[in-house]
Amino acid sequence: MDAPSFVDECTIHVRGGAGGNGSVSFRREAHVPRGGPDGGDGGRGGDVVLVADRNVTSLIDLHRSPHRRGEDGEHGSGMNRTGRDGEHVEIAVPIGTLVRERDGGRVLADLVRDGQRFVAAAGGRGGRGNASFATHRRRVPRFAERGERTDETSLRLELKLIADVGLVGFPSAGKSSLVGRLSAAKPRVEAWPFTTLTPHLGVMRAGDRADGAPIDVVLADVPGLIEGAAEGKGLGIRFLRHIERCLVLLHVLDGMPFEPDRDPLRDLEVLRGELRKHDPALLDRPQLTVITKVDLPDAEAMAQLVGEQLREAGEEVLEVSAVSGVGLDALRYRLGELVAAERDRVGGTRELIESDEEVVLRIAPKGPDFRVERDQDGRFVVVGRRVERWVQMLPIEVWEAARYLQGRLRRAGVERALVDAGARKGDDVVIGDAVFDFEPELDDLPADEREAVLAAEAEEDLDLDELSDDAGVEEPR
Repeated sequence: MDAPSFVDECTIHVRGGAGGNGSVSFRREAHVPRGGPDGGDGGRGGDVVLVADRNVTSLIDLHRSPHRRGEDGEHGSGMNRTGRDGEHVEIAVPIGTLVRERDGGRVLADLVRDGQRFVAAAGGRGGRGNASFATHRRRVPRFAERGERTDETSLRLELKLIADVGLVGFPSAGKSSLVGRLSAAKPRVEAWPFTTLTPHLGVMRAGDRADGAPIDVVLADVPGLIEGAAEGKGLGIRFLRHIERCLVLLHVLDGMPFEPDRDPLRDLEVLRGELRKHDPALLDRPQLTVITKVDLPDAEAMAQLVGEQLREAGEEVLEVSAVSGVGLDALRYRLGELVAAERDRVGGTRELIESDEEVVLRIAPKGPDFRVERDQDGRFVVVGRRVERWVQMLPIEVWEAARYLQGRLRRAGVERALVDAGARKGDDVVIGDAVFDFEPELDDLPADEREAVLAAEAEEDLDLDELSDDAGVEEPR
């Protein structure tokens, strides 16, 4: 079986590189007593980035190799040397690629411009070396952070072609022949239905604007539709989404269909019915109808009869032949007029089709970014990316690091949230992969002593990591 040459949807599995570990090191130099900690930070892991590229037309490379991972960051070392950051992995995808969560289907990004980038999997943060934990109270820190581990993410990619004009018609209606005559594209043309198995794009010059600027129009030739395509019949269900971004729809009616029970009027009714079932908004786009094959006498007679009826019904109809060239110039310039007017309406570019799937920055709500739950064993589980990252990155088997983590969780409000949820001394608390015995030490202190302890810990352990976590702006991944 031949391998596919065009792939417009696939699932990929991406993972950012892990961050490098911070270093535990102390300065040792002749004639320099008490040199102090000098452990450097680990490097950040590399990201996996999707980049829209006008020279890429298919998702076939990702279909063949769906697992991608960023490079791990290098570990820090003594003398305050920071580890090298991991290399980013950039993946070129076609313009018009829609990125969704595999489970749930939420839209994460819509790459509609050349060069547009989306971080599909961020690399892990590098761990801080022990030099970063030195304070006037903690002069000799004997611990450093591990690099942040990253989880694999599964994404669903869907390609929706970006074109100005989408050609809609039954198989063998002459769509590919029209694209081949109007542009430099070379779609396959044969004398049997369903010759076109993959979408094709062609660019045609369609006159000039009033200011003299040329009008270049991108045509999209998609596989033919049949009745029931919106329910999965034929090939249409796979490719209906490729006309969702088109500014103008061109209905291509066969002036001499193969089947004896077909005629152009019924074909047009069926085509619009399938579009309505797929997305009713498609019928609000500017539409133009052409009847093809008028170089044949029977088709010419059919076009004259049907064309008159359609014009009486308010339709705009042209009669064309891809063989003789009849009507092609009129079609070319009329499409240019419709596309230019529609570009002006939507903002000057075919890439600005209005969509509810635009990805925007979200302002993170104020308040705790974690929650406390109970599992089936009755344990208290603290769920929150930031809190889980603290536990994963710190070597809690080291007493000094465990004490630092305890103060950090207390200041973040985790201890109070556990008490409010019903946790008592000695209960099991789960954070990430670690299980702790709950020890709410501050509850045993008088109020003035409790405030003094919190103030001292805040002065000792305040760091940029906590400030950056609370910045309040979150970009969806």
